Amino acid sequence: MSQRCEKAVILARGLGTRMRKAAEASGLDDKQAAVADTGAKALIPIDRPFLDYVMHNLAEAGVKQVCLVIGPEHTAIREYYDGLETTRISVHYAIQEEPLGTADAVRPAEAFAAGDPFLVLNSDNYYPLAALKGLCELDTPGIAVFGREALVEQSNIPAERIKAFSIVGTDDDGFMTRIIEKPDEATLAAMGDAPVNMNCWRFGPSIFTGCRNIEKSPRGEFELPDAVQHVIDNKLEPIRVLAVNAPVLDMSYRDDIPAIVEKLAGSEVRL
Repeated sequence: MSQRCEKAVILARGLGTRMRKAAEASGLDDKQAAVADTGAKALIPIDRPFLDYVMHNLAEAGVKQVCLVIGPEHTAIREYYDGLETTRISVHYAIQEEPLGTADAVRPAEAFAAGDPFLVLNSDNYYPLAALKGLCELDTPGIAVFGREALVEQSNIPAERIKAFSIVGTDDDGFMTRIIEKPDEATLAAMGDAPVNMNCWRFGPSIFTGCRNIEKSPRGEFELPDAVQHVIDNKLEPIRVLAVNAPVLDMSYRDDIPAIVEKLAGSEVRL
């Protein structure tokens, strides 16, 4: 009998370099602009911090414990959640001492996971409930992948940005075989309408083995896709592919904020 997933790890260590860049974004209020200046995308206010909306959907999916992976300097995130009364989710922290990539960010959460299955997701993406709930209910590790058409038509992400996102290869049994980063036109054409990876996962303990057994990428970071590939290539655990045709909201740039404000207006948040 599979173990239902009730834990999630949210990667909130990013430096927010793209968010800090000045832009001609209209519709930002003074508070939003001030937080954008710090790069703390998770705390950008949309009535309340953006990350609250992300965590609300986790709670709706049945997650009861969340671990925020932050840097030692991220006192604002810690102060906010330490002072927030929650009834559905308990908030924990893991420290990534240096920004050395997404696989390096997952590693500090090993004690929190404690051998249990757990979700991993970005702090600057708002994922649909169907994806989170579907991952929680799987009987294996898995990845939620998103249809390109739904992302283009329903999300706030420009089509050109989506074209650069990694895509996922799947075998005949519905398990992941590989991730292709920044696919070129020929690869996209050859793989048809391959689904898009938005860094929304369910993992078991094997991912920590993967994170410990990879080299730095050409970018000089320990990348989560490389850790996943290690798990697949060494047959540590299968990674089931969960296809979702629903939008993901992306909080990467200042220009993303107004559309997210519009799409989340009036949304309930209960943590």
